[in-house]
Amino acid sequence: MKCFFLIQNIIYHYVSYWKKEIKMKDRKQRVRYKAKKVSSRKRLSVFRSNNNLYAQLIDDINGVTLASSSSIEKSIKDKKLSKKEMAELIGQNIAKKIIAKGIDKVAFDRGKYKYHGLIKIIAEAARVEGLKF
Repeated sequence: MKCFFLIQNIIYHYVSYWKKEIKMKDRKQRVRYKAKKVSSRKRLSVFRSNNNLYAQLIDDINGVTLASSSSIEKSIKDKKLSKKEMAELIGQNIAKKIIAKGIDKVAFDRGKYKYHGLIKIIAEAARVEGLKF
């Protein structure tokens, strides 16, 4: 009987893990579709790993990255900031680079992530610097 509950518990956690993965995959497809097809703007894509944050401006028509900023850049990495401060600095940095290229309107692509936490901080910092999305 104890073995049955153990197996049932393992199956429950396995299924709940895959439900989360499916939700994230669906969210990513939905967000990317809207950013690429519905909007003709350049796409500001954000990626978050366990240790680092990345933001890049992508021209989907030509398939080229126009500007990028990440937490692995030497100027950001040397400052020894918390993750929230790092996200804000990345948002400001990418916005300055994009505006320097003469682009002020972009489509924000949050990928598979919810608009919450570090992703939200990056977006708000970019808005404060003058980007519109």
